[in-house]
Amino acid sequence: MRLLELSPTLILVLNFGLWPVIHFVAGYLAAKRPRSSFRPEHGLYRLRRFETAGKGLIYERLGVRVWKSWLPDFGDFFKPGFAKKQLKMRNREYLEAFYVETCRAEFAHWLTMTGAPVFLLWNKWWVELIMIAYALAVNLPCIIVQRYNRARLARLLRMESNAQFPLSGS
Repeated sequence: MRLLELSPTLILVLNFGLWPVIHFVAGYLAAKRPRSSFRPEHGLYRLRRFETAGKGLIYERLGVRVWKSWLPDFGDFFKPGFAKKQLKMRNREYLEAFYVETCRAEFAHWLTMTGAPVFLLWNKWWVELIMIAYALAVNLPCIIVQRYNRARLARLLRMESNAQFPLSGS
């Protein structure tokens, strides 16, 4: 059910032009949240048992190690930013920051997907299905990579010390 009657040209412009805006706004909002608001051991970000069993075997089966390098990294687009394409250091402070920043990136991608329903305002239902498919196809791989990296970082941090980094949820 369309609420707005727009010209086909404007619909086309909105359908293609609004997604980059949604991505940009979600990235900006995620970048501006304080690092302390992302708690890897709680809620949405907490690693589940199936994600950590057998050294992240579930993600290995999805081939994450092979295709994760194909995904873009805009983690340092907004200041202060944090690039997550590869490990730059192995010191504890950096690894802990990276661990938390995987939550920020995951948040940005979940937030981006919440923009999909706005397209219902001017599109037919079947076009909305395409928009939802786009949102899932573009964001879920990024979320999977962040969770994969978080599980690996948690293991690495645990190996380096006896500190309690959660490896699985209850």
